[in-house]
Amino acid sequence: MKDKIVLNGSDFLLEDLVKIARNNVGIKISAESESRINKARYLIDKWVKEGERIYGVTTGFGALSEVTISYEDTKKLQKKILLSHSAGVGKHIEDDVVRAMIALRVNDFCRGNSGLRLVTIEKLSQILNAGIIPVVPEKGSVGASGDLVPMAHLSLVLIGEGEAFVEGKRLSGAKALREKLIKPLVLEAGEGLALINGTQFMIALGCLALHDALNLCKHADIAASMSLETLMGTRAAFDPRIHKARPHTGQIKAADNMLRITANSEIISSHHDCSRVQDAYTLRCSPQVHGASWDAFAYVDNVIRVEMNSSTENPLIFPESEEFLSGGNFHGQPLALACDFLGIAISELANISERRIERLVNPQLSGLPAFLIEDGGLNSGFMIAQYAAASLVSENKVLAHPASVDSIPTSANKEDHVSMGSIAARKCRDIVANTEEVIAIELLCAAQGIDLFTNVKAGDGILAAYEVIRSKVDYMKEDRILSTDIAKVKSLLEGGSIVKAVEDKVGKLY
Repeated sequence: MKDKIVLNGSDFLLEDLVKIARNNVGIKISAESESRINKARYLIDKWVKEGERIYGVTTGFGALSEVTISYEDTKKLQKKILLSHSAGVGKHIEDDVVRAMIALRVNDFCRGNSGLRLVTIEKLSQILNAGIIPVVPEKGSVGASGDLVPMAHLSLVLIGEGEAFVEGKRLSGAKALREKLIKPLVLEAGEGLALINGTQFMIALGCLALHDALNLCKHADIAASMSLETLMGTRAAFDPRIHKARPHTGQIKAADNMLRITANSEIISSHHDCSRVQDAYTLRCSPQVHGASWDAFAYVDNVIRVEMNSSTENPLIFPESEEFLSGGNFHGQPLALACDFLGIAISELANISERRIERLVNPQLSGLPAFLIEDGGLNSGFMIAQYAAASLVSENKVLAHPASVDSIPTSANKEDHVSMGSIAARKCRDIVANTEEVIAIELLCAAQGIDLFTNVKAGDGILAAYEVIRSKVDYMKEDRILSTDIAKVKSLLEGGSIVKAVEDKVGKLY
């Protein structure tokens, strides 16, 4: 296990979450958090013994909250809530999302507002650190009382129920614990509800989607710059005076990126005196379009970072004043709106990229060989790559319809407005994946186009990106299976090697 990231409930960073989710970094609870956790638990035990009426601890749940649970049955209640709420359907969610869910849940508990025992939170951390991945179906949450269904499936393994993956093997929860020499828990009063009443499914998806979207921003600027050069466009539209006259932050940054990426381009300089007055919008307005998405991501980033370090249970325990309060911090509306907005903003990167791809492969628009291939007719070149991009963009348009505008009452109308945040987050994840494919196709086509300029040098940043792409994908002289090439470029995109090469040449991109 690599060095563990210490969680305290207040300064968890997106970049640290990605390390935990995707690089198998472990977690540990801070000493300060342990003290708060223990004090809150002491209060729960005290109130239960005194017969205090506390939602979900000594009462039923949702529409059954008026039913009082006896002291003798409070432990049974906690197991039953995990079993009854494990009603998820569909395929299981990816491992990195599950790891992110656990880390985010533990960080929430580190704030000391849940009333969970320290041993329970430590057991959840132990499961993550041991490489146990609970099987969590991706469908079933409406994002209102938190992500009840996925969080119940996640928590089943704590008590030796449910299923989990261990080193790629799908096992029962009990066997998964035995494999790693971990004993199952017996839950105490209030712990079942505290484990499942939070937003960690949608926030985990949102965090990883945001991280990948921020990575896509730079690649979109690189791809647009490569397309501009291949299509013999002009850098004039990136002049900082234009963007300071309309000073949206993202627009200014995108224009500056593209100005530096295309610096010293002999291809662009070679047609300085051509008769074309202005380029098409997909080239000339790339900073405005990309920049608007960047600004949307900044809004989402703020929502995500607040939610990562928040208490989302109900009820909330306040150790300092020795009080508990019932509220609605589990409601996913902030995340539902943010994930819908993120999905829309990402889909626009794909929309404009696909239009640039069309310009690259269409000889009437590019002035290049049809579909970027020699001996056209015998060879189809990149014709169908554009089809694939068009398909993905069209799918994104359907996925970008906001989930947050919908609500269906649940729990006998006790929960009469729900966020659908988990659906927004899942759609957002799919839009990101589709857009990565589209940007990969544009990079692939633009690299092919650059090879058609044999006597002049590409811009500094463009040449750096081109060389990384060509290190994995050869120039296409005749038709071959394109999906393999697209997958290789997408892998480069996800790994960050293209951006690194460009930044080494032109400086850090925004």
